[in-house]
Amino acid sequence: MKYMLMMFGDGATMMQSRTPEWVTEMISFMGSFNAELERTGEAVEARGLADPTSAKTVSLVDGQVVVTDGPFAEAKESLAGYWVFDVKDEDRAVELASQVVVWAERVELREVPDGPPEQ
Repeated sequence: MKYMLMMFGDGATMMQSRTPEWVTEMISFMGSFNAELERTGEAVEARGLADPTSAKTVSLVDGQVVVTDGPFAEAKESLAGYWVFDVKDEDRAVELASQVVVWAERVELREVPDGPPEQ
């Protein structure tokens, strides 16, 4: 079963509210976490994302495509990175999410279906 684990946070707040040692430990954890997923063959993809100030919102307004700077939502935290992994069951996906949430403000876990729902 494939799952997407999304990690949310605010890089600027993290750098102001956390010690340099904490940040170093978190980065070390992420490297170890990714290496373990590669070792077990569960990794499909893992990415960190650029700061949301580089984001563009593309929307359809009155039939016209409109592009604006920044994320659409007015929120302190945004999507900071994600993993897609292929695991045996939901319990394993939750186990992996439990490791990441220690280092993130919030994570979200969703199943990634192989196709559209059965009719």
